[in-house]
Amino acid sequence: MVTAETPLEAELHRLAGAVPDPELPVLTLDELGVLRGVRAEGPGRVTVSLTPTYTGCPAIKTMSDDIERVLRGHGVAEVSVVTVLSPAWSTDDISDEGRRKLADFGIAPPRPTSGPGEPVPLTLSVRCPHCGSTDTELLSRFSSTACKALRRCVACREPFDHFKEL
Repeated sequence: MVTAETPLEAELHRLAGAVPDPELPVLTLDELGVLRGVRAEGPGRVTVSLTPTYTGCPAIKTMSDDIERVLRGHGVAEVSVVTVLSPAWSTDDISDEGRRKLADFGIAPPRPTSGPGEPVPLTLSVRCPHCGSTDTELLSRFSSTACKALRRCVACREPFDHFKEL
């Protein structure tokens, strides 16, 4: 995430970052880590940088429209939302608060990688967000969105989504 440099950019970043993700409305765009930056280009003109969770993410258009609506509602006349593909988004970009909200919502959050540029640790256990058991099974590699898998807890028998690591 790019840190805003001016007080105006910081406020605009706060407003844009508070927009809920259209596919996971329990998370804001800032918590999801897709909002990369907000730059004031001149009086009444702003450029917002977004990185989709994956190339071709169908939600990027809705995210852009929602950001434009919010910023225009706060007096910004011209809003340009640009898609930035490099560096690519990673599940490590989800904030700690975002991970907590996912778990509270019943979605197993992605496991963190070892560090920047490191591969995702390959483990077979995914913690159930309902009872905390790691005795879970994969039901489908895809769930309600391409970035989630459908799992079931063997201990409590509850199905749940798991936000896949990228």
